[in-house]
Amino acid sequence: MLLELSIRNFAIIEKQTISLNQGLTVLTGETGAGKSIIIDAIQLLAGGRGSAEFIRHGEEKAEIEGFFQLTDSSHPAILKAREFGIDSEDNAIIIQRAMYITGKSICRINGKMVTISTLREIGRKLIDIHGQHEHQELMDPDFHLPLLDEYGGPEISEALAEYKHHYKQYLETSQSLKKLSENEQTMAHRLDLIQFQYNEIKNAELEPDEEDRLLEERQKLSNFEKVHQSLSNAYGSLNNENTGLDWIGNAMTELERIENLDEEYQQLSDTVKNAFYLLEDAKSSVRSQLDMLEYEPERLHDIEARLNEINHLKRKYGKTIDKILEYGAAIEEEIDTILNRESHIEKLMKQLDAVKKEVLLAGDELTDIRKKYALSLTEAIHQELKELYMDKAVFDVRFIETNDASDELIRQDGLDKVEFYISANPGEPLKPLSKTASGGELSRIMLALKNIFSKHQGITSIIFDEVDTGVSGRVAQAIAEKIYRVSSGSQVLCISHLPQVAAMADIHLFISKEINEGRTKTSVKPLEKAERVEEIGRMISGKELTSLTEEHVREMLEQAEHIKAVIV
Repeated sequence: MLLELSIRNFAIIEKQTISLNQGLTVLTGETGAGKSIIIDAIQLLAGGRGSAEFIRHGEEKAEIEGFFQLTDSSHPAILKAREFGIDSEDNAIIIQRAMYITGKSICRINGKMVTISTLREIGRKLIDIHGQHEHQELMDPDFHLPLLDEYGGPEISEALAEYKHHYKQYLETSQSLKKLSENEQTMAHRLDLIQFQYNEIKNAELEPDEEDRLLEERQKLSNFEKVHQSLSNAYGSLNNENTGLDWIGNAMTELERIENLDEEYQQLSDTVKNAFYLLEDAKSSVRSQLDMLEYEPERLHDIEARLNEINHLKRKYGKTIDKILEYGAAIEEEIDTILNRESHIEKLMKQLDAVKKEVLLAGDELTDIRKKYALSLTEAIHQELKELYMDKAVFDVRFIETNDASDELIRQDGLDKVEFYISANPGEPLKPLSKTASGGELSRIMLALKNIFSKHQGITSIIFDEVDTGVSGRVAQAIAEKIYRVSSGSQVLCISHLPQVAAMADIHLFISKEINEGRTKTSVKPLEKAERVEEIGRMISGKELTSLTEEHVREMLEQAEHIKAVIV
């Protein structure tokens, strides 16, 4: 769960540290006080899109830091972090994000700098934010199939992976056939091009390690004068009279006279002898190098020409000789395919027919599993809606039949098109969710789905941003209880204007803003029991707290404690 959130110079928040805990945390306050700004900050920790506009006016950067304490080392976020080489000591993850006025954004996880995409992959395992945009997603049928797949868990996931394996083969074969079936004029142009390229590579007669050898030889020839001078000087120093070897030979002779007198003299004598004979060998080697040394300006010219030819081919066909040869082999195979086009087309058509049968079979198996879970999901949602006073509603996960040919049915995510249908009122026909549900109904359906899916996701922190829009009365109470039920398995942060939700909070944070020296800033204050009574009373009446309202609030809080005890 998210234990601590630190925000600095973010929008109208100057500096704020918020301590959180397990269970349900509710954020309340006047409109515009900064409740959603806190959610925006958390969203950035999950890899949301940043902007210099978030930075407090007059500051150079905004900083956000979140400390997450996870249950064990097998938590999905820790496993995902490990994939990116990020260690998690004591099962903790610390995310830091800084945004600069220049537009630069820096992200760190446990001190290691990461990209936004990496942050997003790990963040989505930690934080799940639901707000009005999720209502929009719920209205979009394209999101319904992924929701069903998520509900199906490992069984659907395994079947989908098997389907995608066959789909990849089908797609590759289909694309190869399409490419080979292009019109003859296009194919002839392609053949001319790659035939020219193949001949150019073949005629070059490249060898894998040729460039390294040429560069080494060029190095020697380019430095001929320097090499010759140094070898000559070295040979002279070793071979001429009264030079290196003569003096070492004298030393060896002198030490031989006394080597039998003492063990240390013997060791010294042996050392000098070894050095003498080694230098003798070195002298011979230097002489051999001098004898072999021959300046060949024509050879240097040939090497330069050959290296230029290799560089020309590298610019066209690959960064190394190996890459050029690989490309040559690939186009040689393509040339053979084009020259024997008809037989290859026939072969690919048979291959496509076989892989198509496989992908359709895997797709049918996936559909059967999806339909099984669709029935289970429908029953679960009916139960959830019943608890949210939509007991007359009829929900259906509908598999949309199409008249598409089988080739058009084959898609990356399977053969199915799924859409959620609902009838909110008795006697009304089932219609697509996107065309029938009101704002309040969408809030309840989304919350029903969240309560179901939270049991499957293992998300650390779930955030509801005003998901109770458009409801009141007993429905509001039912939503409050449903949100608390979600919090029994995950940490939940909830922005709400409903007193029923605020009354169910384990932690109640009051968000307010004040003007100090001409600047507006947001503050966050945990409310004690008496302060909660006052704040919930304000949410009910919008005015000063009367004794009647206070009594009503205290009754709400007592009732909430009783309900929470039953839920737990």
